[in-house]
Amino acid sequence: MSQLDLPPGVRVRGPHLLDEAAVLTRDALAFVADLQRRFGPRIAGELDARRARQAALDAGATLDFAPETRELRDAAWSCAPVPPDIVDRRVEITGPVDRKRIINALNSGARVFMADFEDATAPTLFNLVDGQRNLIDAVRGEIRVEHCGKLYALAPETAALFVRPRGLHLPEAHVLVDGAPARGALVDFGLYAFHNAAYRRSRGLGTYFYLPKLESAPEAAIWDDALAHTEDALGLPRGTLRATVLIETLPAAFQMHEILYALREHSTGLNCGRWDYIFSFIKRRQADPTAILPDRALVTMDRGFLRAYSQLLIQTCHRRGVHAIGGMSAYIPVKHDPAQNARALAQVRADKQREVDDGHDGTWVAHPGLVPVAREVFDARMPGPHQIDRLRDDVQVTAADLLEVPYGPRTVEGLMHNVKVGVQYLESWLRGVGCVPIDDLMEDAATAEISRAQVWQWRRHGVTLDDGSPLDAARVRAAIDVAMLALRRDLGDDRVEAGRFAEARALFERLVLADRCEEFLTLPAYEALVAGLHA
Repeated sequence: MSQLDLPPGVRVRGPHLLDEAAVLTRDALAFVADLQRRFGPRIAGELDARRARQAALDAGATLDFAPETRELRDAAWSCAPVPPDIVDRRVEITGPVDRKRIINALNSGARVFMADFEDATAPTLFNLVDGQRNLIDAVRGEIRVEHCGKLYALAPETAALFVRPRGLHLPEAHVLVDGAPARGALVDFGLYAFHNAAYRRSRGLGTYFYLPKLESAPEAAIWDDALAHTEDALGLPRGTLRATVLIETLPAAFQMHEILYALREHSTGLNCGRWDYIFSFIKRRQADPTAILPDRALVTMDRGFLRAYSQLLIQTCHRRGVHAIGGMSAYIPVKHDPAQNARALAQVRADKQREVDDGHDGTWVAHPGLVPVAREVFDARMPGPHQIDRLRDDVQVTAADLLEVPYGPRTVEGLMHNVKVGVQYLESWLRGVGCVPIDDLMEDAATAEISRAQVWQWRRHGVTLDDGSPLDAARVRAAIDVAMLALRRDLGDDRVEAGRFAEARALFERLVLADRCEEFLTLPAYEALVAGLHA
């Protein structure tokens, strides 16, 4: 690292970077360190609670709505009013925090852009610092970049900016506070808020976040306290910082009201984080032989536990006066095959039509090319800025509904797709690339988690594939061998040898053949990503 002016108790590890001094200022790092000291121990306690919850589920416990908070769920209360600059969120685009894609996303015609330090970003020190630098420039309207002879700059009208920090589980090995890694979530959140919240306030704008992978109301309460503390520390009125929570874990689906209540001064709604939700369904029910899912492509939002959870989310949000945002469409335009592109767009259109008809106030896409499709659907079927007034009193979702397993086959094709995605994505992540197009889908850490967890689940419970063969460790290894040959054929020997495919293969194999489903693939992958720091 270059010589930084560090506050007491803070150490920064990593290579020299051009802009780190502008982002990792003494005051900014002091603010992050304060967040870590205040909230790091509480986060650690809640991570312990997650482990205890998993042990109980493995021993036969079941998830249900908590009887001790029934009165809160039944009571009449509302969250703070939605801020006027984000009252209409009909189409939201997500993506990583590199300079060109930030510009393209803000200019895409979407109402909201979620800048993602989590699933779409591999947390190298370069990506962390570069992403924060890019957002500082974006907030001030100064972001631009020249690429292939073309200048990219912001249009006169841009999407509202949200930022998603990492989940509570990931450490930040590059930033040490009192000798230990800070929480990645607090680093991402703290740096962005410190550098930008007061400036945005001076322009009449709030500062908006997406909060990922929460499992409980106590976790939401940590974030609420962090938001309130940040407002006080930066001299901002209460409610300047607002957050939408992604409901993307199975335990959180049983605590939606409680999560909103914990964040009621700062909440702007909930989102159907469906890819991570599928992964969480597998992980939290890993010991249950009745919870084995069919092929990834058959686990869709129109049936089973996904249908129930999306309906309940809409009802919950609208009862509390906040937005219910639909799920991600991971398709990307297929330029080389017009027929396949037409089929993909038809699927996107049907998915968005289901969401708006159900009562969602907005939806997600992963590519600017899908914004017009999603907007067309929501514009035609949602004439107002939202539909929070649709209370969906007709929805009656039970605990059994939230645990319903959709029927379908487990196929050789599904196995091979999962293996290919898992290995190829891990290789990209280890190279510092967190968002990867694979087979006309935009894969990120959430979708890769489905692939690895599903292979683990099928192998762990010895499912029989559609060719009549059982899936055991030998069959998994053989599938990985075939996938590696296919990657060599598709990418070329030079690309495979120059990349980190050997590490990715070894890690994927270890994860899917382990006795237990690893909590997150990014935890062991992060150890490999930052291994050089410990040399």
